[in-house]
Amino acid sequence: MQELRIIPLPLSGDVRPGDSLVDKFLNALKRRRVSLVKGDILVVKHKIVSKAEGQLIRLDTIKASARSRAWAIRYKLDARVTELVVQQSKKIIRRKNGVLITETRHGFICANSGVDVSNVDGGEHALLLPENPDRSAANLHRALKKRLRLSIPVIISDSFGRPWREGLTEVAIGVAGMKAIHDYRKRRDPHGYLLRVTIDAVADELACAAGLLSGKLTRTPFVIIRGFHYQPGHGSSRQLLRPAALDLFR
Repeated sequence: MQELRIIPLPLSGDVRPGDSLVDKFLNALKRRRVSLVKGDILVVKHKIVSKAEGQLIRLDTIKASARSRAWAIRYKLDARVTELVVQQSKKIIRRKNGVLITETRHGFICANSGVDVSNVDGGEHALLLPENPDRSAANLHRALKKRLRLSIPVIISDSFGRPWREGLTEVAIGVAGMKAIHDYRKRRDPHGYLLRVTIDAVADELACAAGLLSGKLTRTPFVIIRGFHYQPGHGSSRQLLRPAALDLFR
């Protein structure tokens, strides 16, 4: 049996475009007097990744279409945000009750293309998802390896809703340094039953564990997971995306 430890690392100050997330993380470690050890996993909230990469859009530069304005008026929304959601989508999956369920350019199915105005700057800018979250995770993974001489897997997380459950939960939108799923198919359970469909989304589960301490209002975008026996290797958030042909909700 394994025992996990979840270590939150609060951030001092905000993150701005061009900031080094490695420096921010190492400073957070120093303030908490925490040292990384072999086997640790770093989970990072996507917002600071997007901010560091400059994925900020001034809302006063967005001109809303007539359809976006009509939708926003109907549901008392900001038409500029609605227009940005549409622009950032590859496909609109559902329009209902003021929520746009979209497929993003990354292949994620989520509300409002991941566009967010909370925890940004009070409504002047909207924040987009990282352009390539897997690449962002890989860059941070390589930088930590170079600075610390440790191979620390990196998961970039975001909060998603689910079609069959209330409330938000964290998911992995970027993965590097570990496999995103554990495949138990063709293995037998303790009773000898041959598993046929069991695949664990371990990157999502680790993102959820980190989310218990990173929260929404605590300025804690870095979390270390210690004690999980991950499978090293090439990982990608794309491994977690279900093909449309197998998706019962599309």
